[in-house]
Amino acid sequence: MQGEAGPVAESFPHERPARRIFRDETLLVLGLSLGASGVSALISFVGSVTKPGGLKDQAATLNASAAPGRPWLDLAWQLFGITTALVPVALVAHFLLREGASLRTLGFDRTRPWPDLGRGAMIAAVIGSTGIAFYLAARGLGFNLTVVPEALPEVWWKYPVLILSALQNAILEEVIVVGYLLRRLGQLGWTPGTALVASSVLRGSYHLYQGIGGFLGNMAMGVVFVYLYRRWGRVGPLVVAHSLLDIGAFVGYALLAGKVGWLPTA
Repeated sequence: MQGEAGPVAESFPHERPARRIFRDETLLVLGLSLGASGVSALISFVGSVTKPGGLKDQAATLNASAAPGRPWLDLAWQLFGITTALVPVALVAHFLLREGASLRTLGFDRTRPWPDLGRGAMIAAVIGSTGIAFYLAARGLGFNLTVVPEALPEVWWKYPVLILSALQNAILEEVIVVGYLLRRLGQLGWTPGTALVASSVLRGSYHLYQGIGGFLGNMAMGVVFVYLYRRWGRVGPLVVAHSLLDIGAFVGYALLAGKVGWLPTA
């Protein structure tokens, strides 16, 4: 029996999973991560639009304190949240290994650091400026809540946690919503156009808690990111761009809130 079990156990990881397994894997990954976030954002949006008052008079707060007045406990909760949010990425890596691939297949590695950094910085510069203008316009028209990127206490770990939070968002979203999802949808027979729509709508959906502006703006960003991923074959530049955008939003808000008139605050 032992002699027969060895070859079977060794050959199983190299067998190509069936379409049904690919479908179920994808649903599990999304159900544990950004698909669930999309449903949560929809419920939050319904609550906002049915609440008395306009959307711009309400606030969507990111990176809030988890234990006000208890900085060490707060730090523990912040690091716990950041770490556990990346578990779906580890699950994606596991599923890719089962089919003989890896995160490197999606272009998430350190083989091309300088091109990834350069391209990512270029994307962030273009999208960052247009994104701020779009947010301010959407809020002014009443289509968006006031987004408060951070509400952490003034403690020594504030800025490192904001940077880690930005990195976590970037890795989670770009690996799953672009690299992994497009790979799986292609393996399931979806056309490139349909897969692009699915990825972009998903990206917009989990930003719906910000309002219609957040949904449309991030959906447009999703279209651009899918196009660039297909052009370059790497999520690395997208992770860099997303990281820089979120770092700019989180840290920039912390430094400028209440000091400049054009930046809305809650």
